[in-house]
Amino acid sequence: MDIILTPMTRPLCHEYFRGFESDPDIFMDMGLFAPYRYVPERVDRYFEKQQSPDRSMFLIMLDGKPVGEVGFKHIDCVKKECELTIHLQNDGVKNRGIGTAAERLALNYAFDVLGMEAVKADAVLKNRRSQRVLEKAGFTFIREDDTFRYYVRRRI
Repeated sequence: MDIILTPMTRPLCHEYFRGFESDPDIFMDMGLFAPYRYVPERVDRYFEKQQSPDRSMFLIMLDGKPVGEVGFKHIDCVKKECELTIHLQNDGVKNRGIGTAAERLALNYAFDVLGMEAVKADAVLKNRRSQRVLEKAGFTFIREDDTFRYYVRRRI
């Protein structure tokens, strides 16, 4: 399995979202859950939002196809901190080590290219899979509230 990260482009973003499925594990309030429906204009708006200077977004590629997205938001070059975000496309690519591999590649980018000293992340309380992936990638649990568990990974 060869996982690579590639900068998010509009065509790849559309390809990714055409195969996307909502994950009920990321909703603490299941009243907010709804199956995902691909709407090109919505994907365009999402792509545009990712072009902000405080973000750096990548698609997780497996065998030349986008199977997830990973990146950083709230990049603060003064504090040298940012927040990791990751989503896998659907259940067909989960539980295969793809998320862990992608997070490790992304962390290398955050520390070696962006020059960050700390990367923060969170996971919905009921999403044990996401919590395990963060821990396997070297994140340390710091606290939790009614909705999330919060983590940090510092430069080694």
